[in-house]
Amino acid sequence: MSTPQHLAVIMDGNGRWAKRRFLPRIEGHRRGIESLRTIVSQARRRGIHSLSVFAFSSENWRRPEDEVSALMRFFVAGLEREAEPLARAGVRLHVVGDKTGFSEELIGAVQRAEAATANAVAEGSFMHLNVCINYGGRWDIVQAARKLAEQGEAIDVASLESHLTMQWSGPVDLMIRTGGESRISNFILWQAAYAELYFTERLWPDFGAEDLSEALDWYGSRERRFGMTSEQISGERS
Repeated sequence: MSTPQHLAVIMDGNGRWAKRRFLPRIEGHRRGIESLRTIVSQARRRGIHSLSVFAFSSENWRRPEDEVSALMRFFVAGLEREAEPLARAGVRLHVVGDKTGFSEELIGAVQRAEAATANAVAEGSFMHLNVCINYGGRWDIVQAARKLAEQGEAIDVASLESHLTMQWSGPVDLMIRTGGESRISNFILWQAAYAELYFTERLWPDFGAEDLSEALDWYGSRERRFGMTSEQISGERS
């Protein structure tokens, strides 16, 4: 059974999880961090090369100010707390997004966490963890095009692709979205052009190891043709 090399996850449903329990929305985000720890560990164990998670989109600034402020505090505390355990587990952390919107405190936490995991190696290998904060797929494409224009380079598929973020991770093979919504909400648009899309009703705080296994099993059952026919794919395998 094939395993995705690049897994992307839209972690949706934290607020609804909390609301159903008559808790503040921020408690849903707190519980969501526990789910992220589980999925990072399981992805590493399953041999996935890169895991990209949508932590905060460029559109999420529109949320209530107290929720946004709490999330920013969570990011700082989480980066400080999780960097060393990630490094020991062989996980290299990258925070991806438009950092011009970050506070100095968050920028410092990002720099320290990325440096702490820069040489993460366990059992001869490591996994990339891309935490996307203030990220949007359109922003990613625009910033790549802007760099090419500034350098006076021609803009084509190959050159644009070479200036996108997360070059170390390659194209997305499988994208999971929790929370019952069936859209990708401006997440990794270019790199997910041929991704298999898996939608589940499970809210993110309830998404665990068994749910990930189900998604990976589903992925393994898919025939990925990339424009070819089934007969051509069968011929390549024989």
